[in-house]
Amino acid sequence: MVTSKFTNLIDLNDMPVSWWNKVISLGSEIADNPKKYAHCCDGKIMATLFYEPSTRTQMSFQTAMLRLGGTIIGFDNPATSSVAKGENLKDTTKIVSGYADIMVMRHPSEGSAKAAALTAECPIINAGDGGHLHPTQTLTDMLTLHKEKGRTENLTIGLCGDLKNGRTVHSLCKALSCYKGNRFILISTKELRLPFYIKDILNAHGCEFKEVDSIDEAIPQLDVLYMTRIQRERFSSEEEYERQKDVYRLDHDKMLKARNDLIVLHPLPRVDEIAIDVDNDPRALYFKQAEYGMYVRMALIITVLRNDYRTELLVGNVKNGVKCSNPKCITHKEYYLPNSFRGNGDTLECEYCDERVLLRH
Repeated sequence: MVTSKFTNLIDLNDMPVSWWNKVISLGSEIADNPKKYAHCCDGKIMATLFYEPSTRTQMSFQTAMLRLGGTIIGFDNPATSSVAKGENLKDTTKIVSGYADIMVMRHPSEGSAKAAALTAECPIINAGDGGHLHPTQTLTDMLTLHKEKGRTENLTIGLCGDLKNGRTVHSLCKALSCYKGNRFILISTKELRLPFYIKDILNAHGCEFKEVDSIDEAIPQLDVLYMTRIQRERFSSEEEYERQKDVYRLDHDKMLKARNDLIVLHPLPRVDEIAIDVDNDPRALYFKQAEYGMYVRMALIITVLRNDYRTELLVGNVKNGVKCSNPKCITHKEYYLPNSFRGNGDTLECEYCDERVLLRH
């Protein structure tokens, strides 16, 4: 077992629900009175390491730290850092964490945030690791539900688009399954359905869910519609992307079938999955959702810097000779990492990316 010296946010489900609720409550308070928190991080330095492009997540984190009185360092293009010279993840994060009080990282490899946390000298916040998880977007989504619906339970949530590769969807399903009475309608093509490990989590929590292939079928039932884009960067070929990209589009006519109290969310950026004419509908809250993201990240920075909750990074067993079956897992790039798995018998689960590994005898 490897336990961190710091309060890291790698996977929201590493923390108890009471911890999430504390962050959401603080985010709500900050949104109502941001000036009260203007000096909470005086003298603190946050490093932002963005190995992938980002607008909202990166800028909202940077703005959050500046509004708290802190300063920022980091990069938003690995080509301008020593990564371009072949430096591995461990060395980059080990060095940068020695300069900063807190580090925020986005990386294309799944499990990268956990890998960095194993050796970092400051707390790590996962700002998205490939198609795996995006816990700070989930906190954004839950603050939006708290503010706009008044609750995070007893909701019917429609999730639409790329449910296979959508890290925001994976994190949100895992989190909302921990609140009572939530029901999920999963709207996607067969090729882009929710991964089995997320369905296992929904089943384990007794959450009702069903898979459909039509927005029109689902939208009259929904309290929340969570739209996502079809993510070109997660496809192995342009042809595969082209077959999927225009399948789902929310427009004015579909909104006519929805309830008056529906709210439409989207982690952004959008491409063409939400028509521009939906923006003027008062139920379309994705731009306000992005603003809530700044406030909840202010709350998260304050909470993580308190360093009052230790997280366990690796709890399973190292299996020499066993490799994760997910080609996007960080263990296929950073060969020094221990191949650690949860479970025993013929089915294991990678501790970095949560992929199932079936052993053959």
